[in-house]
Amino acid sequence: LWGQVIDQVGRPEEGVHWVHVMDRGADNFEVYCHCREQHSDWVVRVTQKARNIIVPDGRTMPLNKYLESLPLAGTYELQLRAHGAQPARGHSKKRAAQPARTAKVEVRIGRLQMPFPEHKSPYLKRMSPSPIAMWVVYAVEVDAPKDAEPVEWILLTSLPVETFDDAWLVLGYYEKRWLIEEWHKALKTGCRLECRQLKSKEGLERITGLLSVVAVRLLQLKSAARTNPDRPAGQVVPLHWIKMLIAARKRLKNTTATTMTIGAFYRELAKLGGFLGRKSDGEPGWITIWRGWQKLYMLVRGAELAEKIK
Repeated sequence: LWGQVIDQVGRPEEGVHWVHVMDRGADNFEVYCHCREQHSDWVVRVTQKARNIIVPDGRTMPLNKYLESLPLAGTYELQLRAHGAQPARGHSKKRAAQPARTAKVEVRIGRLQMPFPEHKSPYLKRMSPSPIAMWVVYAVEVDAPKDAEPVEWILLTSLPVETFDDAWLVLGYYEKRWLIEEWHKALKTGCRLECRQLKSKEGLERITGLLSVVAVRLLQLKSAARTNPDRPAGQVVPLHWIKMLIAARKRLKNTTATTMTIGAFYRELAKLGGFLGRKSDGEPGWITIWRGWQKLYMLVRGAELAEKIK
């Protein structure tokens, strides 16, 4: 699947540089081959720490043993947000709730080669059995709290990583994955993509394309409300949308479209979708944001149609 997606994206145009950022599910030899064929780079999180790799002196050893031998390249601090308890997935244990903290992370880097796999797909059988050279960036939290799960990222990349600054660039790319995950939540949970009962691949592709744009806009709205809540809503949202929200929310009688902030717009939009907004409720979730957006859109659309039939 990953290879198909990479091939569909294709080669970058002249003067353009693409880096595919992928999680553990993409950590396999075939994915790296597809990236090389499309002249694209990659940053992929390792799924099997005990797998055999070829180290610079030509020996074969488990990746986790190689990581232990790498010298320290540098350290940095990572701000971790609080999160609630998370259910177990697969063979993993249930993760307890974690308060926000500042993690001290050590970074190690090294060269390696990924050997050609013994079990070959039809795609790999058409290729010459040569290893793929790449770099590894190993970032691990030290002195983590007793009840906290330490941060550990093992990233494989085609980008050259000779210095800590090079590693910092790779880590920055991977950190964008959290934004991608949030967009997936907006698309799947918010826009309820997986609940669409379409019977054809073509129909699913069309609705995915349409809702992808909506998910981006909702994510932009959430980001703006979180990072700069006092920013005027009119700088982010069309003015007639703000006026319609004020009209729909009776408690906003003393609020005007020019004085409403983006933080207030975001929460009132969620309340339109069923968010209660109590102190103990935290921030709105994607479901209430989606429901609020749907209702507001229908109100705006209805007002636009009413203007046409006058």
